[in-house]
Amino acid sequence: MAHSRKRWKSFSYHLLVGGLAFCMFYPILWLIVSSLKPNDEIFTTAYSLIPSSIEWNNYVSGWAGFAGNSFGTFFKNSFIIVIFSTIGAVCSSALVAYAFARIPFFGKGFWFACMMLTLMLPRDVTIIPQFIMFSELGWLQSFKPIIVPQFLGIPFFIFLIMQFIRTIPADLDEAAKIDGCNKYGIFFKIILPLIVPALMTSAIFSFYWTWEDFLHPLLYLNQPELYPVSLALKLFLDGESLNNWGGMFAMSTLSLVPVFVVFFVFQKYIVEGISTSGLKG
Repeated sequence: MAHSRKRWKSFSYHLLVGGLAFCMFYPILWLIVSSLKPNDEIFTTAYSLIPSSIEWNNYVSGWAGFAGNSFGTFFKNSFIIVIFSTIGAVCSSALVAYAFARIPFFGKGFWFACMMLTLMLPRDVTIIPQFIMFSELGWLQSFKPIIVPQFLGIPFFIFLIMQFIRTIPADLDEAAKIDGCNKYGIFFKIILPLIVPALMTSAIFSFYWTWEDFLHPLLYLNQPELYPVSLALKLFLDGESLNNWGGMFAMSTLSLVPVFVVFFVFQKYIVEGISTSGLKG
């Protein structure tokens, strides 16, 4: 009887979890199926996950792009923005986190509090001042307003990496000082190799946030040849003619490929980085 009850609980648990997983995955499944439907059937048979005919032409027409710019150009722009933004965000945040975690300096608590307060600052508050500043610098119609701020540190990443550094015994720093290492040597030779999970976690989050960012490219980029994928997808919606839903869903499906690849390749770092950063050494 006990064994039967245990099996029933296990079956109920897996059934519930499987149902919730299907509900969460259903929008993506619907997107993939819709990318293979004829344009006039996407919404008329919205509840059906079986297309009447497979339209591979949606991917062909979608990849062709607009105004002589294929989606290869848009993907290239996205990767340029994402790669440099991620490098800047992770490197700068790691240096700032090391300073807060290991180096004593005047006003350390005050500056740390100021940094943490920026986490509660709504992004909408900074949009207009940033736009005016970048306009005065002549950075509009370029990737600079999107990439350069990432090299000034990201508060969330700083806090995450700092918590990870605190789990590293300070005795390692003292041993390195005895061997002749200065602060930079300690960071690059001792700390940096030990905080790889936190760095990878920050890089993954930076990749996701930058890849899906729509607002900043919309503000600073008005030339189609500079559009990333997130902004180029809106070009499929034309208020004066028939919207190419099939092409938009096809390119939306392709835009998910890098996200899934990054997640499945580096998912272990996400779990390790977040779980370990919550501990104190």
